[in-house]
Amino acid sequence: MDNIRVLIAKPGLDGHDRGAKVVAQALRDAGMEVIYTGLRQTPEMIAEAALQEDVEVIGLSILSGAHMTLFPRVIDLLCRNGMGDVIVVGGGIIPEGDIPVLQELGVSAVFGPGTPLGEIVRFIEGEVARVRAG
Repeated sequence: MDNIRVLIAKPGLDGHDRGAKVVAQALRDAGMEVIYTGLRQTPEMIAEAALQEDVEVIGLSILSGAHMTLFPRVIDLLCRNGMGDVIVVGGGIIPEGDIPVLQELGVSAVFGPGTPLGEIVRFIEGEVARVRAG
């Protein structure tokens, strides 16, 4: 299996990225190619980076509470760019009640604080294998 290409992004005005960096390192340690976009990315910047880097997975990390606006916007932009098959996962501080809504909008999974890193790795590997199998 070719290396999985993952984009980790911090949409919005969040100023803290320790969690995103920890997840990025865990994915690298698992053999994935990881691109980290840095702080304060717009949905447009994230979608453009995903297109340019030809990623299979986008991990969005958010602490600001703007996930119900920013996550759907990223997914919409991906679809408009013919990248509707990109797997989008989220992490950070996201209320339990918002998770089903985000999943209906196209977010494959949401990982909260304390999620074991191996669980995130296994989920991404499984989803990518499923998408690649068609």
